[in-house]
Amino acid sequence: MARISGVNIPTNKRVHIALTYIYGIGMKVANNICESASIDISKRVSELNDEELNKIRDLIDKNYSVEGDLRRKVSMDIKRLNDLGCYRGLRHRKKLPVRGQRTHTNARTRKGKAVAIAGKKKVTKG
Repeated sequence: MARISGVNIPTNKRVHIALTYIYGIGMKVANNICESASIDISKRVSELNDEELNKIRDLIDKNYSVEGDLRRKVSMDIKRLNDLGCYRGLRHRKKLPVRGQRTHTNARTRKGKAVAIAGKKKVTKG
């Protein structure tokens, strides 16, 4: 198994797909990495030699913020917004959508499973 940025990337997948298993690398960045390292994207990870793997590692280390550093940066940004008490920070704190989406309907992914509210029971005469 090839290990890049502390992540075991799958050996049976193509290089540009396997790179997306690293947090912070999507399809576009993976293709850019393969292009700048002059690696054919149709190659599988198991077909790469040590020199090519080292090229990829160096490119990622120099040019991209990935895995632990990126997670830390994102969490620190959210913490900063919370500490400031700005609108976005309040939305994060209440676990509501941050970027202006509606919440009357939808927003279930962010808010969690819907909880039924017990209404008043009607008293029947008789």
